[in-house]
Amino acid sequence: MRSLSNIFWLGTKELRSFFSDWVLLGFVIYSFSLAVISQAQSNSQELYHASLGIVDEDHSELSRRITHAFLMPYFKQPVAIAPADVEPLMNAGKYTFIIDIPPNFQRDVLAGRQPGLQIDVDATAMVQAGLGSGYAEQIVNNEISTFLSKTEATPSSPVNLAVRIAFNPNVMTAWFTSVMGIISSVTMLAIVLAGAALVREREHGTMDHLLVMPLSPLEIAMSKIWANGLVIAAAVGLSLYLIVRLLLKIPIAGSIPLFMLGAILYLFFATAIGLFLGTVARSMPQLGLLYMLVAVPMNVLSGNATPLESMPRWLAIAMQVSPSTHFVSFAQAILYRGAGLGVVWPQFIAVAAIALLFLILSLLRFRSALSSASS
Repeated sequence: MRSLSNIFWLGTKELRSFFSDWVLLGFVIYSFSLAVISQAQSNSQELYHASLGIVDEDHSELSRRITHAFLMPYFKQPVAIAPADVEPLMNAGKYTFIIDIPPNFQRDVLAGRQPGLQIDVDATAMVQAGLGSGYAEQIVNNEISTFLSKTEATPSSPVNLAVRIAFNPNVMTAWFTSVMGIISSVTMLAIVLAGAALVREREHGTMDHLLVMPLSPLEIAMSKIWANGLVIAAAVGLSLYLIVRLLLKIPIAGSIPLFMLGAILYLFFATAIGLFLGTVARSMPQLGLLYMLVAVPMNVLSGNATPLESMPRWLAIAMQVSPSTHFVSFAQAILYRGAGLGVVWPQFIAVAAIALLFLILSLLRFRSALSSASS
């Protein structure tokens, strides 16, 4: 009971120290609010309001059908332009797409001559150009097929392809990047806060005070782990409810409390890594460099941005020893697909086992570092 009391009161000291550090406090608030919003809204990977010009040199029923087939929100209302204005308007960046329908286009289509239809694309808008050109080709082909199917010469297709997209029907980038931004911030801030707490004790000279007190290294380490883990857990919960659900209006399919349970398990690992790095680093700049060497590859290769299936097989197998991989796996399963505990329990056990191993190693390193400091 005395050890638990020491851990609790030392943790409250950590909390007071954190809330008095305006830089770290602002960093946490920014990472789980403005950073999530900017990541969700600025990194769009879908076609939205692409500007479109139409050069209709045919003035037929088919050309009018093609013009009216480009609808919001993918494309803006098509604007009719003259053939001579195509090059100046494209050079000025007024339109991302310009479709040129040649003369006698409908007559050649009905005659089976397979006429060409030109689509000019401004590829400086890379994402819009890549997605929009495929959309435009599909729209034109669909309209031509529908038009031909109404004639006696061309029968309708015996097979209709129905595509159903699960979990993100509109393929909205923000639905993915917002939650993944929160998950990335969990690893980053848990390591930074735990490591900074130890470096701050050394820089302020309060580590000597702790060493002369009747405290064990386990009590000092666990107090820093639970205090910094509590800050991150509270920030994650508030970010999911206030930023993702209320502000960004992004639906969450699964149970947030179940995800928070897994996040707490993962925080034991992340804060333990932060303590380990804090025992190695002698200053905050050194801690930042160590973070880049350890946490950045762990985040990038965890399946956060790139699926493990897209990586080399040896790398995907090697990343199974990192709790961040299992954390991303069960986070996506719970928050995106609505998975329950019966689905994600293997990842929970993997995170807990690896976190316990790293926690023991970090405590041993922390104990040896305090022993050397006291001597």
